[in-house]
Amino acid sequence: MLPRAGGPELWVNTSLSERWGFTTSWLLWVQMFPGMVMVASVIAPLLAITISHDSLATSSTFTLVCILVVYWIVSILNIFFDMARLGGRVGVMFGVYLPVAVMFLLGIAAFIKTGIRPHSYLGHFRMSDLLPLSKGSVGTLSFFAAIAFIYSGIEMSSVYLPRLKHPEKTYSRGIFMALIFMFAFNTILALAFANDVPKGTIQLNNIAQAPTISLQILGLPSWIANVFAASVLIGVVVQLSAWASGPSKTITDSAQRGDYPPFLRFWKTNKFDVAPTVIVTQAAIISIFALLFILIPGVNSAFLLLVTATAVLYIVVYVLMAIGILRLRSTQPDTARPFKMGSDRTAWIIIVVFLVTAAASTFATLWYQGLTHAAAIVGITVVLTVAPLIIVHLRKESWRSEVQKAMGTPTTPREKEKVL
Repeated sequence: MLPRAGGPELWVNTSLSERWGFTTSWLLWVQMFPGMVMVASVIAPLLAITISHDSLATSSTFTLVCILVVYWIVSILNIFFDMARLGGRVGVMFGVYLPVAVMFLLGIAAFIKTGIRPHSYLGHFRMSDLLPLSKGSVGTLSFFAAIAFIYSGIEMSSVYLPRLKHPEKTYSRGIFMALIFMFAFNTILALAFANDVPKGTIQLNNIAQAPTISLQILGLPSWIANVFAASVLIGVVVQLSAWASGPSKTITDSAQRGDYPPFLRFWKTNKFDVAPTVIVTQAAIISIFALLFILIPGVNSAFLLLVTATAVLYIVVYVLMAIGILRLRSTQPDTARPFKMGSDRTAWIIIVVFLVTAAASTFATLWYQGLTHAAAIVGITVVLTVAPLIIVHLRKESWRSEVQKAMGTPTTPREKEKVL
């Protein structure tokens, strides 16, 4: 319906209002605060295995130090180099394709050799656990939002719609193919992981845990685990570097429109089109979130809180988009809709089911994580959602003119005429 640049911010702007569109772009930025800490925490166990000091993988202090050192390094590099261009393909290759392939092959090989291991997570599985709210499955609801987060962000691929010859056919097919592959590979890898790791010993932020155990099962040299961890470590660091500058561009664009106080200098970019003040600001806030690893006992607990907070923030964005779809059905009924999901009744059913599912999954996740974690997640979500609304309320028209003047953009009709 809106096949042009802008993504979720454009969609919510069009369907609801500029205020909620701004809130959407803000949430897509701030969700990276707990999200980047979560991703960066993977570095600690990978580095520990690389240097053959596996015991460090579960150290909260070591995890915190790794997050702070690595993220500040990649932030500084992003100010002085075009890191997104330099490392995009390398990060995906070593951070995604390599670990998926190695984990898949080693997991299948270990399963063929041993079958289902009785002391593993999979060895304790019962078919009755598949039933909702059964005795064996009810506790796993604390992971529900984290699992849902795997699929978040898939809507951003729609920005490439104009490049497709027949988007009304090819895009929808591509999305469903992507979902099928994501579900299949994540399920297979999860089963392999569950069959390797002894029950009660899982390290949520350690991607190398299962491959290391698989190598022991297969009798292969331990140095392979060192090489695997080092390779994935490089990939994760490179991806972190690319992600450090990507989402910040949305904030820079908003600042150049006068949405933020000019003195923050979020509008000021360097030759790499990166705003140093935005990079430094998000690095400082991410450092504060990283302190959760020493404030909360246990790496697993801190990791789960961070991934849940990230998922809930993203769910707020989806809720805004869902409400926007219903509103557009009534305010713009005659607008062309290449991807129309059916009649108004069908749209209402789909959106209502989605909203109920989002609310239920969020409630279940918070309920089974305990009062303290639930309060922290709710607090983070409320503060980060209310903040953009306050900014919009305080916004002044002078911000726009000050920024345009500082950027050398003509602001008056006479100045514009001179430029022409």
